[in-house]
Amino acid sequence: MAVRHKVVLYNPAAVFHTMPLGLLAIGSNLDPARFDVRIIDARIEADPLDAVLKAAEGALCFGVTMLTGRPLGDALAMLRAVKRANPALTTVAGGWHPSLFPVETLDEPSIDITVAGQGERTFAEIMDRLADGAGVDGIAGVTFRGAAGQAVRNPARRLEGLDVFAPPNFELIPVERYFEFKGRRQLDYIGSIGCNFRCAFCADPFVYGRDWKATSASRLGAEIEALWRRYRFTDLNFQDETYFTHRQRVADICEEFLRRGLDFTWAGTMRADQGVRLPDEIWRLCVRSGLRRVLVGVETGSHEMMRRIRKDTTIDAILETAAKCRQHDLAVIFSFIVGFPEETEEQVEATLGLIKTLRAMSPKFETPLFYYKPYPGSALAAAVADQTPRTLDDWATFDYVAGPAGTWVPPHLYRRIERFKFYNKYAAGPGTTGESAKGWGPGRLLRRAARWRIDHDVYAAPVEKFLVQHLRPEPSLS
Repeated sequence: MAVRHKVVLYNPAAVFHTMPLGLLAIGSNLDPARFDVRIIDARIEADPLDAVLKAAEGALCFGVTMLTGRPLGDALAMLRAVKRANPALTTVAGGWHPSLFPVETLDEPSIDITVAGQGERTFAEIMDRLADGAGVDGIAGVTFRGAAGQAVRNPARRLEGLDVFAPPNFELIPVERYFEFKGRRQLDYIGSIGCNFRCAFCADPFVYGRDWKATSASRLGAEIEALWRRYRFTDLNFQDETYFTHRQRVADICEEFLRRGLDFTWAGTMRADQGVRLPDEIWRLCVRSGLRRVLVGVETGSHEMMRRIRKDTTIDAILETAAKCRQHDLAVIFSFIVGFPEETEEQVEATLGLIKTLRAMSPKFETPLFYYKPYPGSALAAAVADQTPRTLDDWATFDYVAGPAGTWVPPHLYRRIERFKFYNKYAAGPGTTGESAKGWGPGRLLRRAARWRIDHDVYAAPVEKFLVQHLRPEPSLS
């Protein structure tokens, strides 16, 4: 009987409960007759360290996905614990951080191999080599330590279309547990990878070379039908970076959902210019097939900043797409970024103004605001390269989601933005717990106060902010 090699894959701790789609992708593309894949997710595991150490005994490989920021710290702690217990066990790190720093990540002694970019074929080739007792020389997308301990970087791997890979095998994870943690029967799914655009603040052009590949509509329809009939999810959350890249594919997927009689809502990512170009008949088709929400990265309300960050869209396109979404009664998350290097106060104010405009258009519109963080590889990062971390442990404290503004943002502007962020969050939200049926609960009162402050641009003496943050502090792990 052939030996089945155990492969342990780890998803680090975080505050969100998105299904570990990257690990699912690489685990599903290993030969099940040859490899026994175990996925351990710290976000749903009661004792992740104990689970990992037990699973790692006798394993062929321990693989970790590494996202820059606080999850990186948990990944490092687990890698070091695994190496202490199993010094000979091969460890592999993939994901966003090793994709940006394939060589530098190997400065960490507990990591033996890094994988950059798309990992399905790369990881499968690594596992085949390890199972055969061979090295990883020449495997595209891999960086490893040579005989003298120096980092050896193999050639990059080109992006491949997703139809050539096995579909994600959701039996590798406890799907019902994710439903429980999410509080809804929501399935996460990736139908495309990469992005064709050139945004100067984003690392995607560096990692994927402005390329984009997708699963065909017919195959995606068949996969989603099988998953729906098995798990009876009520919502499908596409985690694609730019789901609406090709409008005909979007229409074909909608037709697949309708033809197969699938009953769920769904959400996807959209650029504002894509929304403008989407014909009304496809908007209607999307809604008929269950579209409930889109995520639109606006970033800025300043025409000058829009050009500087190479967003390649316009404020008019954002407003037109917003109007289309309101017309079709869709929810939208319009995400924004402030605190770019050399961004003026007037440009920040233009962004805050656009946020207020969009929020006022529909109660279904959300407008979260984040600070620019210099992700290396992006075109803007070079201007503040001296203020970025140098070690993995430093990167683990560099919070890309909830962290503070860069030091180049003046303190008085930072205070204004922070107060605006707080009141904007509660002005449009459903309120906090404790609302009464008549609308006089603390949640509704906070929302009314927040709306008044936002509408009148008054943020002095932010007592509501102090009380809420004292009673309900934000999670420290993003």
